[in-house]
Amino acid sequence: MAPSSYQPPMRGDKADTTTYSQTSASNLAHSQTTVAKVIAGKGDDVVSVRPTDTIATVVEVLRDKRIGAVLVTDQDGALVGILSERDIVRRMADTPGQTLPQSVGDLMTGTVQTCGPDEVLTDVLKRMSEGRFRHLPVVDEAGLCGMITIGDVVNYRLKELEYEALQMKQMIVG
Repeated sequence: MAPSSYQPPMRGDKADTTTYSQTSASNLAHSQTTVAKVIAGKGDDVVSVRPTDTIATVVEVLRDKRIGAVLVTDQDGALVGILSERDIVRRMADTPGQTLPQSVGDLMTGTVQTCGPDEVLTDVLKRMSEGRFRHLPVVDEAGLCGMITIGDVVNYRLKELEYEALQMKQMIVG
């Protein structure tokens, strides 16, 4: 039995010739999301330290900013390294009680993988997973323009999935 609000089509009703089928383009739209979209949503703030700073300073910055890594830049703002919580914990295990006075330059990862704002998010996520790192500086032709984390990528994708689910519900309900 049809709901009481249902009205069958009547002669003279305007026929809707437009279809709203899914296409491969609409189904794969999320895979074309770029790093720039994530940066636009989270902001382009980058926390950085100098190579001459101490690990104690970095630990305070990580705690105060509630982040997991800082970029290491020179006096001109050029990227020279990255330092994460994981790097600090490993050094603390190797040199107990002697880590905090050490310099950032001694502990940082100097060869930093980066990505560009136009890179596809799925490619960046794959690189991060394969490389087993959680933070990736974003660099364009002007220089450092942000940092993306694996958490940023996951949160962005979850929001996309929620939006897609809402769209499907609206399509079903009408």
